[in-house]
Amino acid sequence: MPMTYYIGLSVFMFAMGIVGVLIRRNPLVVFMALELMFNSANLIFVSFATYHGVLDGQLFVFFVMTTAAAEVAVGLALIVAIFRSKRTIDLDQMSSLKG
Repeated sequence: MPMTYYIGLSVFMFAMGIVGVLIRRNPLVVFMALELMFNSANLIFVSFATYHGVLDGQLFVFFVMTTAAAEVAVGLALIVAIFRSKRTIDLDQMSSLKG
């Protein structure tokens, strides 16, 4: 398959992730949109690494996926802690950090 298909799919996935982050107010949906953006970047890394015949892209994807998993775990723990104290997970109401 031509490289433009991979690039087009990655651009589409990244754009959908940006739209999800900017429009949605539910933090879980925002995390899923961020993961979509990470996966679009991973698709580009793997496709270019395969095209050039090197393994650097796959190695970098491994580190990106590990970091993204840790980021989601910490983010979900923060969401649970905020929900326990404020009884809501609306992003507009989480903007104030008053006690």
